[in-house]
Amino acid sequence: METIIKQKIKEVKKGDQSAFEDIVSFYQNKVFHICLRMIGNSYEAEDLAQEAFIRAYTNIHTFDEKRKFSTWLYRIATNLSIDRIRKKKPDYHLDAEVKGTEGLDMYSQLAADQALPEEEVESLELQTYIHREILALPPKYRSVIVLRYLDELALQEIAEVLEIPVGTVKTRVHRGREALRKRLRHV
Repeated sequence: METIIKQKIKEVKKGDQSAFEDIVSFYQNKVFHICLRMIGNSYEAEDLAQEAFIRAYTNIHTFDEKRKFSTWLYRIATNLSIDRIRKKKPDYHLDAEVKGTEGLDMYSQLAADQALPEEEVESLELQTYIHREILALPPKYRSVIVLRYLDELALQEIAEVLEIPVGTVKTRVHRGREALRKRLRHV
C-alpha cells in the first residue's frame, strides 16, 4: 500500500489534485481518530483533520519520499492537536456530543455474543471515563498514550511523529501510564 501512496504523492507533486483525493480517502478516518482522541470533541477533530490534510497538501513538496507518508501526516495531525490544546483555556470545554451518547462513535464495535444492555452501558461508561482521564493528562503524556494504545503505533513511529528520541517516548509512555494508573486507582 505504501508503494501506491508514494506513487500518488509523485502525481500530486506533478500537479494532479485527484491523486491527493485518493490519499485523503485512504487516511481520513485514521487522521480523524488521532485528532478525536487527542481533543475529545468530534467537531474540533473534523476541523483539525481537515487542516492536517490542507497542510499536507500545501507542504507536499517538503515531504521526504524516503520516509513513510503516514508518519509525516500523523505528525502534522498530532502537532495541530497539541497546538489546539495549548490554545484552549484550562477549564473551557465545548462538548458537542449529545448526553447519553458520549463515546459511542469511538467505541462502536460490539462483541459478537451480544452483551446485556446493562453490561454495554457499564462498559461505555467505563470507556468514557477512561477516555476523559486520558484527556486530563498533560499533553506530552496524552499524545504518547493516544498514539501508543489507542492508535497502536510502534515506539519508533511515535518518535518520528512527535520528533523526539525513542528513549523519550519510552519515558513518556511509562510516566503517562503511571499518571493514568493513579487517576484510575479507585475504578
